Amino acid sequence: AKLVEGARRLRTESDRAIIGLFGGNLLELGQWFYRNDNFFMLLAGEPERAHKFLDRLMEIHLRNLERFLRLLAPHLDIILFGDDLGMQSGPQVSPPMYREYFKPREKQMWQFVKEKAPHLKIMLHCCGGVRELLDDLIEAGLDAINPVQITCRGMEPSALKRDFGARLTFWGGGCDTRHILSHGTPGEIREHVLRQVEILRPGGGFVFQQVHNILADVPPEN
Repeated sequence: AKLVEGARRLRTESDRAIIGLFGGNLLELGQWFYRNDNFFMLLAGEPERAHKFLDRLMEIHLRNLERFLRLLAPHLDIILFGDDLGMQSGPQVSPPMYREYFKPREKQMWQFVKEKAPHLKIMLHCCGGVRELLDDLIEAGLDAINPVQITCRGMEPSALKRDFGARLTFWGGGCDTRHILSHGTPGEIREHVLRQVEILRPGGGFVFQQVHNILADVPPEN
């Protein structure tokens, strides 16, 4: 009730876009339940068990998603899903493994949203290097990705904008938080941010946000 009332109040008091965080994690929940190494072994070596686990997760997610949309969709503009599919060096799973285990299930959730609440945009919080998965994510129904971790392999912003900018909104990538924000000078940060905006804004499809959280090692002047 409090969540619904808060969303309703935001809708009446603000003309800004309102995001509702749903979650719907798949890979991460497997890692939390089994531990990272065990879950990767399950995906690689015991596909039947892996599918059974993910099917059970989907039953829970879809039940929760139906209730979430029924109560909140009229007050929202964007629904936020989450699953950190990437690492610094690239995706945690290969494209074929993503297509077998995760793409059909994400597509099912995202198409469910588009059927029940066509006005909602689908955003995925997905850390790491995921360039190799972006075509499949877009095909599954993704509208926007966050945080656009530009220091990871394959996440060079001008190439992302060139290859995916017409089909995907980049919600992030505005300032590197791994190195620039914590170790740069204010002048270096300003130059870096202006450059990121120059690359990502043409034609729209860009919402400025720094790559990740501003942590305690960031000097206040930065």
